[in-house]
Amino acid sequence: MSVNDDMVLGRVIGLSGMALDRLMPLYVWLSPGAHIVRAGPTFRKMVGEEELTGRSLFDLMTLEKPRLVSSLPDLMALQGRRLTVSLKTAPDLPLRAMVVSLPAGVGAFMNLSLGVSFADAVDRWGLTMNDFSPCDHTVDLLYLREAIAATSHESKQLTERLHAARLVAEEQALTDTLTGLANRRAMDTALRRTVIDPHARFGLMHLDLDFFKQVNDTLGHAAGDHVLSHVADVLKSEVRRTDIVARVGGDEFVLLFRGCDDPKLLDRIAKRLIARLEEPTMFEGQPCRISASIGTTLSSQYEKPTVDQVLSDADLALYASKNRGRAQHTFYSPDLASGPH
Repeated sequence: MSVNDDMVLGRVIGLSGMALDRLMPLYVWLSPGAHIVRAGPTFRKMVGEEELTGRSLFDLMTLEKPRLVSSLPDLMALQGRRLTVSLKTAPDLPLRAMVVSLPAGVGAFMNLSLGVSFADAVDRWGLTMNDFSPCDHTVDLLYLREAIAATSHESKQLTERLHAARLVAEEQALTDTLTGLANRRAMDTALRRTVIDPHARFGLMHLDLDFFKQVNDTLGHAAGDHVLSHVADVLKSEVRRTDIVARVGGDEFVLLFRGCDDPKLLDRIAKRLIARLEEPTMFEGQPCRISASIGTTLSSQYEKPTVDQVLSDADLALYASKNRGRAQHTFYSPDLASGPH
């Protein structure tokens, strides 16, 4: 804008162009021929051109309601009324506008607002509070939008933290804190899901440590905890990821082999576990010596297994191993239920 134009503004409405830019960043000053004399900074930003002087308003904008017009006299016939317009660069975003004539025959003055296009316009042109008059209600909407976004972000983070905490709590509820293995509750759940599948094949081992009490009595409970952690490591190293190892008592463990009811394979695993557990583990320079007795039952022995039944049968097989002199592996068979154990 030239100095003369600024002087004309000052003489006609008593304000400089800089003051208008701050008061109404979305205004357009039109000449009698509907050419742009000056435009506010936000209008220029939305049109995408810094210099608009001399451009026809109708090359940049379409008046859609209350009726289409293409000349300043037709536009001035609507002065003071609420208009709906759109920029040629964004025909899908309706804007609100009002036009008034300026005295002394210097043209007209149009002011615009975003209206219902607020959110889309802010996103499309990257508008901020600096692009609006401090008195424009859009500033309040921007504050509200930022507050909602911040609240939404915090809510999302809180939800994620709660979800993570719930997962941790659920995992802890199903985990033995000393060994990191599954606990009895987790094993019961896994078994329950397994036995209800009529096609499931599985082997269930019940393992009890031999001579563990002597370790606790002679070397203390810290040594006992060390031994239990060592046993957990050995058990986990001998199973697949799909299998489950659980500590179900002080020195008792249950192993569920999913998809495996091969007695030869399970017998080899059991004997390997016993051999590895009989290797002394050191605690504060002292050897801790234990062994293990194991009882196993197979899904192939049942027509319709239940959790209580398979656990009870594996327990019978375990105590048969104890009665055979410990450090033994025994498969369940129906005769164990009637014989001494």
